[in-house]
Formats: sequence, structure tokens, C-alpha cells
Amino acid sequence: MSLPEVGAESDDGEEELDYRFTLANERTFLAWIRTALGLLAGGVAVHTLVQPLRLAGFGGVIAVSCLVMAFAVAAGAYRHWRRVTSAMRAGLPLPGTILVPVLSVGVAAVAALACLAVLLS
Repeated sequence: MSLPEVGAESDDGEEELDYRFTLANERTFLAWIRTALGLLAGGVAVHTLVQPLRLAGFGGVIAVSCLVMAFAVAAGAYRHWRRVTSAMRAGLPLPGTILVPVLSVGVAAVAALACLAVLLS
């Protein structure tokens, strides 16, 4: 059994994609989901472990920031996966993503808050 060529048509007339590209897109999606799960776990851990400290306000802000970023990354990952799949099927250039700068700025903000909380405690 031979592999379908990129751009070959299937029996139903739809363009058949090389499975390696769809699997790479799925791996990227799963990497973003793992990142979102890590942020979710971090937010829950901060909420659970930081509450007894006298600067619990920082803990709440950090926890909520992590949870909001987890939601944004998970939703953005799905949207990006769908856009890339559609672009591949249509033979268009692959779209970029806003997830990288959003995640970078978000993690930097959480790190700054955590540093501030540690310095003030």
C-alpha cells in the first residue's frame, strides 16, 4: 500500500493531505494543551498553597492569572489547530498564531508578581 501524495484527490473528490502534516498539527495542538494543563495545575497549586501567607492577595492574583492563561491557551490552541487544518486542506499558507506572545507576556507578568510577593514577604 502506497502513501497518498500531497495534493492527491481521494475517492470523494476532496484533497487528501499527507498524514505527516496532520499528525504534526495534532502534536502541536497537544503541546499547547499540555501547557494549558500546566498553567491550570500551577493556578490551583498557588491558590491552595499561598492562601495561609499574609500576602494572600498576591496569591489570588497569581492563581487567577494562571487560570485565565490556561483557558486562553486551550481555546487558542483549538482555534489554531482548526485554522491550520483548513489552510492545509485549501492549499493556503499556514496561519501564524498569537499564542506565543500572549503566553510569553502572561508568564512574564506572573513571574514578576511572584517575585514581588516573595520580596515583600
